[in-house]
Amino acid sequence: MLYVFSGPDAIATRARAHEFLDVQEEKDARVERIDADICTADLLRDRSGAQSLFVSPGATEVILLDTPSERADALDAVVALAQALAESPNIFVLLEGKLLAPQAKELKKYAEQYEEVAGSAPGERFNVFALADALARRDKKSLWVLLLRAQHAGLSSEEIIGTLFWQIKTMRLAAKTKNADEAGLKPFVYTKSKRGAQIFKPGELDLLSRSLVSLYHDAHLGKLDIDLALERWVLGI
Repeated sequence: MLYVFSGPDAIATRARAHEFLDVQEEKDARVERIDADICTADLLRDRSGAQSLFVSPGATEVILLDTPSERADALDAVVALAQALAESPNIFVLLEGKLLAPQAKELKKYAEQYEEVAGSAPGERFNVFALADALARRDKKSLWVLLLRAQHAGLSSEEIIGTLFWQIKTMRLAAKTKNADEAGLKPFVYTKSKRGAQIFKPGELDLLSRSLVSLYHDAHLGKLDIDLALERWVLGI
């Protein structure tokens, strides 16, 4: 099956695509991300043909095609193989910017769902928890873009750091506990944090937590520029 989320507002489109992915993950689907650097016709044919050996029997495999237009031939391959992707037992999710009319027409012929995502309404408050979600996915690209959007929307670096620290804290807690009740978290927060913790290697979350706290204190001691330091931190996850 093929699902397409396209639109000129990168943040809104990415958020909508990840809403869809969150629903799939709640059903225990395995999500694989393919970006433009590795998106080739051969890889797409391989992924559309059969499920990965790493997927449990009966489980769904979801493949996110993340802005293949960053390399023209990658998007061309996706459009050319749209029918094969649509007929695959796996779910393909195309996340893209605004598509050209011929590309959109071809994809609409085969997509189970084709959604042109509208941008955020003027004056709409930025959802700071979108940053937490991107961190839990270890999606550096989304996190960096969201950081810039948050800063442009007027959120303070302190508020952003607080949200990121909360997400790291919940992932560390989820990694050490067996269920939401033991962790003292809501089930949805626990499940997402548990899944996110598994993406990081042992000890990485502890290091990220310490470095974020150090960044905050050093900035308030005047040792560094908090906005620039936070951007470097995000790019280093």
